[in-house]
Amino acid sequence: MNPALVVVIVIASVLLLLALAAVRIVPEYERGVIFRLGRIMGARGPGLFLIIPIVDRMVRVSLRTVTMDIPPQDVITKDNVTVRVNAVTYFNVVDPNRSVVAIEDHVQGTSQIAQTTLRSILGQVDLDELLINRDEINQRLQRIIDDVTDPWGVKVTLVEIKDVELPQAMRRAMARQAEAERDRRAKVIHAKGEFEAAQTLSDAAERLEAHPAAMQLRILSTMTEISSERNSTLIFPLPMEILRLVDTLRPSGTPAQPPATQ
Repeated sequence: MNPALVVVIVIASVLLLLALAAVRIVPEYERGVIFRLGRIMGARGPGLFLIIPIVDRMVRVSLRTVTMDIPPQDVITKDNVTVRVNAVTYFNVVDPNRSVVAIEDHVQGTSQIAQTTLRSILGQVDLDELLINRDEINQRLQRIIDDVTDPWGVKVTLVEIKDVELPQAMRRAMARQAEAERDRRAKVIHAKGEFEAAQTLSDAAERLEAHPAAMQLRILSTMTEISSERNSTLIFPLPMEILRLVDTLRPSGTPAQPPATQ
């Protein structure tokens, strides 16, 4: 083979390899951070661009939202109750340059700060607040973690506590407390019903006392209800005024006969 042809083939192969090494294609959800002789040149992409082989080095950075589980943490709440809590956090890179230069591994760093912040914040709240005000605690976690990761070019968009595992003794105590609370509410509702019924009867008695005709109609209605049950005995109530009138008209020395009707 001709030596000159061999040289040409070698040179062409080297140039082809250099051209392939210089071409970079970055998808829409990534950016390529370029370092030239160790100095950062900025982020490139998306799409096709060229770099200087050997001189330039590219680091790919994903801009997509990362869903990361926070491992279960044993936490002692403010009221000295030990609970086991796990959570999930959502974050994404907003500054590719800082995510590469400011921290070695932004995913691992975000995971560690999320775990320590979770233990710190939950140690400052009571168990009842943890179970009731979970949304507020999630927002506090998100703000604190986001403030720490902001210099890294990472934006924490959401932190959610997924599960709070309580000890068995605490679960039984809470169940007894809930049962006692339900009994208390039932008794309060029953007492309120009795009070309202007594108040209504009192109002009805005052109205009937102010309208004697209404009282007579009520008596007749009651007698009708009794007679509809096919009783053989009917009781006619007499007002006390009639009894007093009979007593005044009775001759002296005559024993009073108790009225009885059948």
